[in-house]
Amino acid sequence: MRQIFLDTETTGLDPNQGHRIIEIAAIEMLNRQQTNNRFHTYINPERDIDPAAQEVHGISLDFLKDKPLFNDISDSFLSFIEGAELIIHNAPFDIGFLNMELGKIEKKKVEEYSFKITDSLKLAKENRPGQRNNLDALCRAYGINNSQRSLHGALLDAELLGEVFLAMTRGQEAFSINFTNENTEVKLGPVDQEKLNIVKPSAEEITLHDNYKLKIKSANNW
Repeated sequence: MRQIFLDTETTGLDPNQGHRIIEIAAIEMLNRQQTNNRFHTYINPERDIDPAAQEVHGISLDFLKDKPLFNDISDSFLSFIEGAELIIHNAPFDIGFLNMELGKIEKKKVEEYSFKITDSLKLAKENRPGQRNNLDALCRAYGINNSQRSLHGALLDAELLGEVFLAMTRGQEAFSINFTNENTEVKLGPVDQEKLNIVKPSAEEITLHDNYKLKIKSANNW
């Protein structure tokens, strides 16, 4: 499975108000293992950066003046993400900006290039209802070192997101079996249904089981 962890930085909060992307980072994982394959670029937005946004990411317009335009990097970016699952924290924000930029140069939406888009913020809220689920909070919750994150930056945030996502979905590894021994072979013979001995639980066992489930539910505040 090819997954891309993606993050952007922008001039402001709303693409409908003319704000633009100024940084894109995308990091590849294959079968839950990070590769050395990544895409990262700064972009000249051809407009001012809101002071509040610059306080968050620390990127200045002066720094971006000699950087490529979005149109210059669009083909290589789309080629990088094509066919992969995109995993983005608060995906509607980044996808909204990316589709705005792609629309300006008459290219198809991100959804047309990627296999699937997963919003890791939505997943975190399902796993941790009622708790803070921004990237810093998730790093603390899962014991991931984010001490270098004094400012937001697309590349570092994409790397941290990859680690957070692996921690949030750790149980999925149990569904993947990797036989490294080529001679390993599992054979299952035919099953005679008539000879199966089916033992049904007693009424007392069912009651005990239901009480146990209620204790678990109460302990986890479901």
